[in-house]
Amino acid sequence: MRARTKFVLGAGLISVSVGYLMASGIKDTGVYFVTPTELAEKVKADPSIQDVGVRMGARVVSGSISRDLAGQTIAFEVTDGQQTYPVVYRGIAPDTFDDDVDVVVEGRLMPDGTFRATTLLAKCGSRYEARPAA
Repeated sequence: MRARTKFVLGAGLISVSVGYLMASGIKDTGVYFVTPTELAEKVKADPSIQDVGVRMGARVVSGSISRDLAGQTIAFEVTDGQQTYPVVYRGIAPDTFDDDVDVVVEGRLMPDGTFRATTLLAKCGSRYEARPAA
């Protein structure tokens, strides 16, 4: 086999391997979530969804955040503009977690309609600015 042929085959093998690793990495890190309205529709169609873990993406309702520092529990509401769910999360919230921020919560919807989150991800702003003076 000629050296050029070996080089082309080797480069092709490396390219295919790198492409596969990139595609599988993107697939594993991509996060799909349902909106509160989609979750409400799924619960209406199949109430057993409450026994399954789910990711929900929404916006934190302004003024709804309540923190219990001793128990590291945070209660707040999320909405997509049509449906609102109360969320309870136990743990340390991200620094960017605040009113009117987009969040993705992962957990279970309880029978009483409260979403018990085990993971809380807050969207990072595309740029940081100083808060306006009061």
